[in-house]
Order: sequence, then structure tokens, then C-alpha cells
Amino acid sequence: MVSPRLSRLDGHRRKFLAVIDETPECQRAVRYAGSRAKNSNGSVVLLYVIPNADFQQWLGVEEIMRAEAREEAEAVLAKAAQALRESVGIEPETVIREGTPSEEINALIDEDRDIAILVLAAGSSKEGPGPLVSSLASRSHAFPVPVTVIPEALSAEDLDALS
Repeated sequence: MVSPRLSRLDGHRRKFLAVIDETPECQRAVRYAGSRAKNSNGSVVLLYVIPNADFQQWLGVEEIMRAEAREEAEAVLAKAAQALRESVGIEPETVIREGTPSEEINALIDEDRDIAILVLAAGSSKEGPGPLVSSLASRSHAFPVPVTVIPEALSAEDLDALS
């Protein structure tokens, strides 16, 4: 069962969730989420998911790998947050999780009941639009909030005009 959203209640603001990775398309998702949040008096949550499979080693090596992955996640999130501050003027929340992206997205949405919209951007690589967008198209993962998918052909100006 989907937890009811609180974003329309007094003292709450609608949050736009963007998933951060090192793909070029995630920058478009962040920009759109930020513009929508600014234009609707909302806020933005940036989520970086570290895959669990990266840490299947001996304990000492696992701890080092986990620390390095966390440092990388923090750096990527800091860069995305700075871009959002500069382009839109919004200070985002940042979240780092370990696990499967779709499971961690669902868990965060369930925990933070102000999250009202998930923003993803489609990629243009030969492998397809990206794993999260592909999972939506195949219906292998459902998310408990509306999902906005940003097409790869939209420019920054287009995104600003649409938000």
C-alpha cells in the first residue's frame, strides 16, 4: 500500500526526487526538478544509490571499497547540488543509499511522504534510455508517485520553459 503524501498539508512542501549518477542525462533531471520545485514553492531531493554488489569482498577490502564508494557518491552529489544552486537557486536535500536503485527509490519515497514526483531523464546511448526508464517502460518496477521522464532532446532552455 502506498503511504499517503503529506506535501499538501500545512507545514509541508512538495518534493521532487531526482536520482543522481554520473550519466549526462541526470543533469537534465536535476535541472527540471529544480525548476519545477522553484516554480511551485517546492524542494528537491537528490538521491545517489551505491550498488550493493560492489562490496562482495573480504571484510577489510569491503570496508575500504564502501568508504571509497561513499566518497565518490558525496562528490557526485555535491557537484549536482552546486549545479542546482547556480542554475535555479535552490538548496537540495541529498541522500546516499546502498542497494538496488528501484528498491531504494521506493524506500525513500515511503519514508519521506513529502516526495510527490520522481523525475528521471532518458538517455540517448545505444544501450537504451537507461535502466530506471527502461524498467518503467517494461513495467518491471512501479513507483508509488507520478514519474516525469525528461526526453533526451530537450535543451536547458526547453526545460526551463516547460517547468
